[in-house]
Amino acid sequence: MKKTGTMSLCTIAAMMLLSGTAGAGESRSYVDARSASDPDVLPFSGAVMAGDTLYVSGSLGLDENGKVPADPADEARNVMNAVRKTVEAAGLTMDDIVSVQVFCADVADYGAFNKVYRSYFTGEFPARAFVGAGTLLFNARFEVQVIAVRSGTGG
Repeated sequence: MKKTGTMSLCTIAAMMLLSGTAGAGESRSYVDARSASDPDVLPFSGAVMAGDTLYVSGSLGLDENGKVPADPADEARNVMNAVRKTVEAAGLTMDDIVSVQVFCADVADYGAFNKVYRSYFTGEFPARAFVGAGTLLFNARFEVQVIAVRSGTGG
């Protein structure tokens, strides 16, 4: 019995090691790329595509003047539009998103966010966390970070 348990743990550890190194040689591409050699840009890129996986930086829902909209629903729409723009710039769709993290300054805005959020997907919803985060940059209500994976049908 102990041998079987040990063998299973060894098998799992080997699989984890192999899966962790499998993508090491994959090429990367960037959406809204920013370089560490440029001191005048914010220190992050909009998104990084590694293999078939897109990692999207946190997005805010500021208006065209860089202000937080008065209505939480308008801000939610802005942030989801920003996410969609980044995802589509990488050649993917909103339905390619597999994981979403929503950071929220006030969880009382949960319902307003959800009402807007659900309209951005046509298939199954991605996994999601909705986190009460306190004060966000620029006093935004929402910051959204996603991971998307190119589907086997070519995105």
